[in-house]
Amino acid sequence: MRSSSFRSSLGLLAAILSCLPGPAAFSADAPRPNILLIVSDDQGFADVGFQGCKDIPTPHLDRLAKSGLRCTSGYVSHPFCSPTRAGLMTGRYQQRFGHETNPFYDPESHIEGLPMSQKLLPEHLKAAGYVTGWIGKWHLGAAPEFRPINRGFTETFGFIGGGHIYRDWKPDVKKEYNVPIERNGKPVEVTNHITGVFGHEAAQFVARHKTEPWFLYLAFNAPHSPNQPTPERLAQFAGITNKLRRTYAAQVSLLDDAIGEALVALRESGQENRTLVFFFSDNGGQIFNGAVNAPLRGNKGDVYEGGIHVPFVVSWPGKIPGGKDYDKAVCSLDVFATALAIAGVPMPTDKKYDSVNLLPYLTGENPGAPNNRLFWRSGKKSAVHDGPEKLVRLNGQSDELYDLAADLSETKDLATSQAGTAKKLGEILDGWDKELIPPAFPGLGRGKKEK
Repeated sequence: MRSSSFRSSLGLLAAILSCLPGPAAFSADAPRPNILLIVSDDQGFADVGFQGCKDIPTPHLDRLAKSGLRCTSGYVSHPFCSPTRAGLMTGRYQQRFGHETNPFYDPESHIEGLPMSQKLLPEHLKAAGYVTGWIGKWHLGAAPEFRPINRGFTETFGFIGGGHIYRDWKPDVKKEYNVPIERNGKPVEVTNHITGVFGHEAAQFVARHKTEPWFLYLAFNAPHSPNQPTPERLAQFAGITNKLRRTYAAQVSLLDDAIGEALVALRESGQENRTLVFFFSDNGGQIFNGAVNAPLRGNKGDVYEGGIHVPFVVSWPGKIPGGKDYDKAVCSLDVFATALAIAGVPMPTDKKYDSVNLLPYLTGENPGAPNNRLFWRSGKKSAVHDGPEKLVRLNGQSDELYDLAADLSETKDLATSQAGTAKKLGEILDGWDKELIPPAFPGLGRGKKEK
């Protein structure tokens, strides 16, 4: 009797438990997390409200920063456009596969572009069932095989070169800054300011895919030159007396609005709490275009902080703490491993990867530092961070040493007074350099200078 009663009780308990929504049921029914990667172009370190900017309101980016973590030690892996993008798409230092400069725009060149030996992040995610989208600037090769539609993106909209006229241009496939805007590889007519067009396209992508997991790479060319804001937006900044700064500020404001449209679509479609959002600039601001990198030293193209240390935000409401600063070093390379981790895709093991899954660090699960060391090389300029210590090597000159914890502006060279530390970091940099290969293509060395 007792055995029969016990079996009956177990059966009743099993029936009750079977009606409860366990973890497996939730994960089976809910779409996997989305990834929204927003990259601005040549935006200054100080040119956003959450970094203390006073003359350019950026309410949408400020709201994003409040919803997540402002990474005060946020870096990119290269001081200018295309190599940074190659690194974040592959999770590898781009010099490992020779993508060390901006490719020359040439639709007939099968060399000038991100080498086909590399498998890109969208290819991994697409194979795992994600809808993958690219909107905006490409700058990773113009020949057919290099284009985003052939590198893992399900939906594409934007221009293939390294920059573009913002409004009132005549399409010309031979002129990099006048090439047609393309949707899924085919030219489309665009009459509005392209910064706003990119934001609108992103909002539509977000709304269109609210029932399935997606990855969207929203890569603006703003505020890269030539800044051409609308007359109405330019008029709003009439109080800025410096004409260059005024035009730049108006373009940053248009950028913020475009990003805002995408973020509003995220909230209104109910996807904000299941979307990991990254935002950063692809390199430091171009001072000669009106940007401000203060208090950092240097400019776009430099391996000083002004070329590589950028505004950087990571947000995922409910998963990552909101409204706080994270001061340990994070890098654009880390997008790759972090995105694969939340998608449930194992990190590849076919090559050496330099990307770190940031989530355990940003959530506080791991109190350590995600990146103890970071490296840079751009031609004859290179640098290494080892904690707060940074070695800079320029054009065969004597190495420079800085303590970023005490001297973020890199004003006091400690190489002589701390010769032992400089020697140690120099050897570390030499060791990393031996892992790299020479540039795989001549790029801008073919005679064209970036605009």
